[in-house]
Amino acid sequence: MTDVLTPPAATAPEPSEPQVRDRADVRRQVKLLMVLGIVLLAEIWFKLKIDDPQVSHLFKGPRTLENQPVEFSGTPISWTAVAITVVALLLAALNRYPRRVGGVVLSVLVGLGFYGAFLMWAYADPSGAFAPAITSPIPGTIRIATAIVFGALAGVLCERAGVVNIAIEGQFIAGAFFGSVFSSFAVANIAAIPIFWCPVFGMLGGILAGVGVAALLAFFALRYHVDQVVVGVVLVAFGYGITSFLLGQIPSDQKATLNNPQLLETVEIPVLHKIPYIGEPLFGQNLLVYVMYLSVPLVWVLLFQTRWGLRVRSVGEHPKAADTVGINVNRTRWQAVLLGGVFAGLGGASFTLNTGAFDKEMTAGFGFIALAAVIMGRWHPVGAAFAALLFGFLQNLKDQLGILGDKVPGDLLSALPYLATIIAVAGFIGRVRPPAADGQPYIKSD
Repeated sequence: MTDVLTPPAATAPEPSEPQVRDRADVRRQVKLLMVLGIVLLAEIWFKLKIDDPQVSHLFKGPRTLENQPVEFSGTPISWTAVAITVVALLLAALNRYPRRVGGVVLSVLVGLGFYGAFLMWAYADPSGAFAPAITSPIPGTIRIATAIVFGALAGVLCERAGVVNIAIEGQFIAGAFFGSVFSSFAVANIAAIPIFWCPVFGMLGGILAGVGVAALLAFFALRYHVDQVVVGVVLVAFGYGITSFLLGQIPSDQKATLNNPQLLETVEIPVLHKIPYIGEPLFGQNLLVYVMYLSVPLVWVLLFQTRWGLRVRSVGEHPKAADTVGINVNRTRWQAVLLGGVFAGLGGASFTLNTGAFDKEMTAGFGFIALAAVIMGRWHPVGAAFAALLFGFLQNLKDQLGILGDKVPGDLLSALPYLATIIAVAGFIGRVRPPAADGQPYIKSD
């Protein structure tokens, strides 16, 4: 009876095991602290170097008699940028920096704050009699990023299927040349077509050229299993060489009819283009830009919402397993590469249909930037599109700040897009994993 009433002896609590942080999490925190610390110091320096904070802007459109620059003080923007960065830095120091959507939103706010503080410093205290006004970055960003977005979509389609597409630059230059030729030919020889539709022929020429280069890539990489990186580099050189040769073969008296494309006209979308500040830059664009808007969700739907997209992703991740369930691996890869050629060709055509006559090396390495956007976007069409917009924004920033003279070094501005590419590829966007079979030829075993 005594044993029943005796309470059991209290058991000592087991010692809890110390929590060990993942090394990747530690590296992430260190990177955040370094980047945010540099950003904060730069923003403070920008503010302290301003003598007169009065600047002006033309966000509502270009300078006209009706639209004059609006003056305002840049001090609130500069200190707001500092405050946002301080909050983000404290969160990073306490290892409470949000992840996923919250982290993206906070990072975007920090980036916008830094951009605002930098603009206040760059446009304040003009050295000459001319006082430049801040203009909206959206029109230039969209114009420059159109080709990069198309090239990034081409890269996503190819690499999701397991084919490395280094040849985007070659597809760009070929699409630019044949886009100019097709559009020029339509203007000079097909009188029955309204002038508005002549650039559509240029888009068709760019598509044919992009698909042609893609077919060469697929032929050598999939049919003969040649190293895909080597094939891509060779096709880039081939694209530059063949377009330079063909341009030289156009007689001087025929350049007006074979290399004088009709530029794309602006088409305003009703209601949407009247939205203040962003309506005209986003919805007062040309046909090719609207095709770019539609292409991003289209590729997303194709890859992630269709049976064909599932097959593409399966042959890019595990081609042998795809083969065992009856999927023709090489045929699926051919389809993805050729479809990627359609988008890359449109990107190439945008160079001539937006700017004018074809010139050698006019693509200026944008194909390689598109390839970097694929990596920065983690092989996802939406992520790659946003990365392409970032590169377009930086390139447009260089063009906008070129009027400021020596205040911002021109060489540094020219290097901004490529510096961002190096930073992205070097791992500051986090750990990225390409498709498992990317770049690996598949040989069907008997």
